[in-house]
Amino acid sequence: MASYNKVLLMGNLTRDVQIKSTAGNQSVADISIAVNRKFKTKDGQDREEVTFVDCECWGPRAEVIAKYFTKGKPIFIEGRLKLDSWEDKDGQKRSKMRVVIDDFQFVESRSGGGGGAGGGGGEEGGRESYSPSRSSGENRGGGGGGGGHSGIQEEEIPFRD
Repeated sequence: MASYNKVLLMGNLTRDVQIKSTAGNQSVADISIAVNRKFKTKDGQDREEVTFVDCECWGPRAEVIAKYFTKGKPIFIEGRLKLDSWEDKDGQKRSKMRVVIDDFQFVESRSGGGGGAGGGGGEEGGRESYSPSRSSGENRGGGGGGGGHSGIQEEEIPFRD
């Protein structure tokens, strides 16, 4: 039987990034994002539902996320689902689904001004890729317009493949 586990999400951080180090000195960042879905009901009313998703990121990517992202900032993530299971202090079996981030992209804000990643992309805003796993930090997204980007200089990227 074949299987495939891939998650693509774009949302805003619900809290500041929490970064820790393992006993082996590997960084792990815990983030939570809110993903909004807008829709119309059968009777034409506008509705919005919000899904909160817990995510984790490991290694140098975790450090980059911790450095450049704070509560409220938009992020586009690519990853996979993972089910964590444990027993709580009362002996109850517990579990939680989370996304393990394999890659992420900076997303410019809708306002298009200043602090986002880009200089006035389209209506929905553009994405600027930060993918250490891909070749030399190429820009896969599209800020549109005058070549704007997130303000991160190539020299600031802490690692390369």
